[in-house]
Amino acid sequence: MLKIKQDLKKELIESGIWTALLTFAFLSISRNKNSTSEIMTSIGHFILLYFIFFSLGREKIVEWMGSLVRFNIHRAVIFPTVLVVLYYSYIIIHGQNPLQGTVFMIPYLIYFPTLVFVAKKANSEKLDWLDFSVFILYLLPTTLVDFSPATDMPISGGVFDSVYRVVIMLAVVYAFVHVRGIKDVGFFPVFKLKFIWTTIWVWLAFYVFVFIIGYSVDFIKFGGHDAVFSPILVSIGISVLGIFLHTAIFEELFFRGLLQNMLTKRIAQSNSWESFWKWGGAILVILSLLAGFLMKGSMFWFPALVTILLFLAAYAIERFGKTEKGVYTALVITSVIFGLVHFHSGSIIFVGLASIGGWAYGYTYIKTKNVFYAALVHALVNSSQLIFGLEYMK
Repeated sequence: MLKIKQDLKKELIESGIWTALLTFAFLSISRNKNSTSEIMTSIGHFILLYFIFFSLGREKIVEWMGSLVRFNIHRAVIFPTVLVVLYYSYIIIHGQNPLQGTVFMIPYLIYFPTLVFVAKKANSEKLDWLDFSVFILYLLPTTLVDFSPATDMPISGGVFDSVYRVVIMLAVVYAFVHVRGIKDVGFFPVFKLKFIWTTIWVWLAFYVFVFIIGYSVDFIKFGGHDAVFSPILVSIGISVLGIFLHTAIFEELFFRGLLQNMLTKRIAQSNSWESFWKWGGAILVILSLLAGFLMKGSMFWFPALVTILLFLAAYAIERFGKTEKGVYTALVITSVIFGLVHFHSGSIIFVGLASIGGWAYGYTYIKTKNVFYAALVHALVNSSQLIFGLEYMK
């Protein structure tokens, strides 16, 4: 018992340090862009939400909380209720009407997965159709519905994420990790030089590859930098941090920490990676061709070509590599799905490159078993346009 308490204390202290560092960044960046009143009315929610954010996925905290809430409906709903209170209190503090807009859906998003998994009473690590159905039914409204009113921190907007998106991430981690008991999600910050090296070389290798493709088809060109060195470094740092918090960590949690992770486990349980590879490839090649046709361009075939090449690479690794079977099949399926959801970009080249990017992020996740490092690669990739002084064409 003493050892458990010491481990929990250590993890909470680490979370406190990460929260303090991010809070310092919040105050430093926001003071020049937002009013003092906006900062002060956001700082309490910011600190509390990000402390939970940095704590919720840690190993000992997961073990402790999971043992308390799993299969106990009365205990299981306490944390979602706290998230609901935090969300609505932020809206009310900033003078917004909690009965207007689409906020009525927030309780559904926060309670839904937890209630399903408590009712399921699954004590097995074996994943089934219900687990994936809950994932889809949770992901779709979070990405397709424009929730209002805004809950940015500070309220007028800035580099940092909104209360809504932080709450959504916390709710899904709690439901899938603490209540359902899915392992290896990797939703916690950790500093390891080996992981940092993996992040850097994957990012650079990916971008060299993308630059060769993009430059050859006039998708990328050099724009250069107009500002001097010091302001550019500050802009790059803010860009990486903003993309990490706004976009990357959210997408990597859903696509790598949950979808790729769950697919890997499901394929391993089926003992038939070739079946998943075959059917996944057939369906996704067709969808990639359809996406290319719908975007109407001379390179309509590009997303399908990328899909075929990625599936062939996964097959070769699964067949001849020494990795656990199904790992790269799950990676390629998730990567192509990730590329296809970028259909909204309107760029055929971008969809194909997003699939390749999905492979880079998923590979980082495989090597680190940590969503934060996959998100860091994602943020660096999305900031590469600024870092290298590039311009993207449609």
